[in-house]
Amino acid sequence: MADIVRITPLKAFSDNYIWVLHDDRAAIVVDPGDAAPVQQFLALAQLPLHAIWITHHHHDHIGGLPALHAQWPGCPVYGPAGVSGVSVPVMEGSQLPALGLDCRVYEVPGHTANHLAFHCGQHLFCGDTLFAAGCGRVFDGSIESLHASLQRLAALPAQTLCYPAHEYTLANLQFALTLEPDNPALQQRWQRDSARREQDLPTLPCLLADELQHNPFLRCGEAGIRRAARHQQPGGGDDALSVFTTLRQWKNDFRTS
Repeated sequence: MADIVRITPLKAFSDNYIWVLHDDRAAIVVDPGDAAPVQQFLALAQLPLHAIWITHHHHDHIGGLPALHAQWPGCPVYGPAGVSGVSVPVMEGSQLPALGLDCRVYEVPGHTANHLAFHCGQHLFCGDTLFAAGCGRVFDGSIESLHASLQRLAALPAQTLCYPAHEYTLANLQFALTLEPDNPALQQRWQRDSARREQDLPTLPCLLADELQHNPFLRCGEAGIRRAARHQQPGGGDDALSVFTTLRQWKNDFRTS
């Protein structure tokens, strides 16, 4: 019988999560921006590092690679081609060794031009493309590709568990409630996730079914979201991409209370 694979979040910096997939024999880490939490976890669990997965090149996702490579020099690092520290470049459709899980790579550009996501059964490691109740900013990608990537992820089974790399949920919910202050589903989620954060518990992973109900960036065709976008950007287009573009710029400038 195969070992049960567990998924554990490790806190890093102010709001990052490094996700660790592990069974009783080995571990895989996703986006280790800091080596120390990974080293501490693996030492306590007495597990070797089997592989590292990288979604994109930002330092808070790859900064721990040199120290981890020094400790486990033979550990393969899977990620986008051209990213410093990646030893095994992967792309759309690549399959990864995942402790017995079937794991495939998706190319989901937008936040960056070469962003990847890793889909393992019910689990989606989505880096900075999809957040709970939000999405990533556009850096060296494009707004068109980010919108398309999110639409692709939204088409996955509703029971998919999403593992973003940041604890941004409450800030994203504040923005979503600005768009739809009378949405009871959003109000309930705010209460639920606020209670978790008050106990210093992660709000992640998030269920894709919830994102399809609550995340404005996945709901650009909804009448209430379109009204909010028109109010913010009078004269803006009413198609999904135009609404998405308005929302992303609005969120860039949004300040939480």
